[in-house]
Amino acid sequence: MCNLYSMTATVDELRRIFGRFEGDTTNLPPFDEIYPGYRAPVLRRNEGGGLKLDMMSWGFPGPQSAKSRPVTNVRNLASPFWRNALSQAERRCIVPATSFCEWTGEPGRKSKVWFGLAEEQVSPLFAFAGLWRQGEGGPFMAFLTCEANKMVGEVHPKAMPVMLRPTDVARWLDSPREDACTLAQPFEDTSMRRIG
Repeated sequence: MCNLYSMTATVDELRRIFGRFEGDTTNLPPFDEIYPGYRAPVLRRNEGGGLKLDMMSWGFPGPQSAKSRPVTNVRNLASPFWRNALSQAERRCIVPATSFCEWTGEPGRKSKVWFGLAEEQVSPLFAFAGLWRQGEGGPFMAFLTCEANKMVGEVHPKAMPVMLRPTDVARWLDSPREDACTLAQPFEDTSMRRIG
């Protein structure tokens, strides 16, 4: 389960990779460590079909059965908790990121292992496939996870975030649920690197 990521790209880099968007387009500060509950930049469709930049809190308010603990990762795409959001394209979003972290080691002695795109990629910027909703106190987001690839699996065998290439963004945001959910696949090991 990914509970830490970074997003250090500028607004200009976001535009270069994901295209034009509306919203507060003044430069963003670097987000070196984004934990659950933190606010982070998210891109979603606006009413006209373009992209809009919003700041959202990471973690959906959870169900009462889970004592309302925030839910940060969407693993079971068949769960009734996510079915409505996945079926409504306007509830999908992308969460820009430059790296994500998984933890290794025993409790009390854990250390961070960061993952990102391979150095030969055009930009370190990618996006997680996300869902968002309005809630008390503002909008909230969470992102999908899937089976881990070999690289991430050596540290965290259970899962990794669903990473999107820029060419996948429109499909995630606009396709019918069944097609959009086919993007929940492990990212290619050859396109990634272990940063630390």
